[in-house]
Parts: sequence; C-alpha cells; structure tokens
Amino acid sequence: LILPAALPVQAHHSFSAEFDGNKNITLTGTVVEMEWVNPHTWLHIAVENADGVAEEWMVEGGSPGVLLRLGWTKDSLLPGTKVIMQGFPAKDGSLRANSRSLEFPDGRVLDAGSSSRRD
Repeated sequence: LILPAALPVQAHHSFSAEFDGNKNITLTGTVVEMEWVNPHTWLHIAVENADGVAEEWMVEGGSPGVLLRLGWTKDSLLPGTKVIMQGFPAKDGSLRANSRSLEFPDGRVLDAGSSSRRD
C-alpha cells in the first residue's frame, strides 16, 4: 500500500494573471526574509509608506535554480540588507510584486529572474 505524502500544494499562476506588466513599481526597503522555495523565490521587504509606517511587501523572484545561475547566493539577501526593487505590482492591489531587478546601496544590480519574461 502506497500512501501519498501530505504536503502543502502551492498553485503556480502565470505572471499576467497576478501582476500588471503595464505598470512599473520601485520599492526601497530592508530585507526581512528571503524564501528559497520553488516554483518562485519570495523576498519579504519592509517598505516605509507615505505615512512613515513600515509595510511588509512580498516580492516574487525567479526559481532558486535560476537565481543561482544568475550569480545569487543564499547570502545575497540577508535580513537587514537595504535594497531597491524594480518590478511590477500585483493586479489585486495587495502588497505583492514581481521583481525585475534588485539594486544594492553599493550600486550592484542583480537580475531577479522574473517570470515576466517567460509569460
């Protein structure tokens, strides 16, 4: 008898179903957490809103394998790292975005392996 493992299942949606490729967004903030999970990595960043209150954004990036091939390491985005994210906002107005690139205070830029290129 073979029993299936009880694992959580995450739905995988196309870029255009979730994000607005016609709008650009820039988020400047501090890394809270980087989730190296498939099918997409998720970067959590604290971004100060217009009222000066920190909001936590979830930013979708490429898969772990894609990011590693682009030069990322598990230490690229440690908590407390300052970043500027260029990407596309969620269509539903939530605090989520799809990242095109990340820039660091020293000027380095990392391609985020965005799914926007493959949709």
